Amino acid sequence: MAEWIYGKNVVKQSIEEGMVLKLILQRKEDPLFVLAQEKQIPVEILDRHKMTSLVKSDRHQGVAAQIRNYTIYSVEEIVTSIPKGKDGLIVMLDGIVDPHNLGAILRTCDAVGADGVIFKKDRSVGLNATVAKVSVGAIQTVKCASVTNLSQTIEWLKKRGYWVVGTAMEGKDYRSLKYDYPTVLVIGNEGKGISSLVMKHCDYRVHLPMVGKISSLNASVSTGILLYEIYNKRFPL
Repeated sequence: MAEWIYGKNVVKQSIEEGMVLKLILQRKEDPLFVLAQEKQIPVEILDRHKMTSLVKSDRHQGVAAQIRNYTIYSVEEIVTSIPKGKDGLIVMLDGIVDPHNLGAILRTCDAVGADGVIFKKDRSVGLNATVAKVSVGAIQTVKCASVTNLSQTIEWLKKRGYWVVGTAMEGKDYRSLKYDYPTVLVIGNEGKGISSLVMKHCDYRVHLPMVGKISSLNASVSTGILLYEIYNKRFPL
């Protein structure tokens, strides 16, 4: 089943990736009209009101597209795609439900060269138009896997040499680890954090020190800090 995405950047990248089945524009003068013609993609011109009704959002920037389904990989496909000699870096999401968080996490994963993202099939956000727009194209570049059981997936990864780092209110300072090994970084639900069952399978628990009055950070912000710490440890100046 095809679905709709919107926003200039993500639509442009989707055209270039060969994902777009049909392009919707508010104005024929849009530069994407020429690109669509080059790629032999059908184009329809709609006014802003009709486009908003079509994509169920008024943030489309006058651009929308019907695309093929997003590719979902298996965990094994993610692992086997990692170049030989590289310490893998995989982000596992335990119950993230906000598509804006998932989109932002994918964007950061692309920036630091993370190898993939794993999330649950149930009670979690999946790949959709909002995620695509927030990710600014990273939904196409970061491999994602959807699994039924995170704990079993962790054990499968451990047998292949991965160490699992979970985020918690209590634990080691996130800067104290070296991250010089294949790493799975586990990020918990926006409100409840990592489930107790998944936490039992983590090799390390880390936290971000906070000296202000607010006791927690947004999930995507925390992920960004942690991913760049791993990048810094692996590629120091």
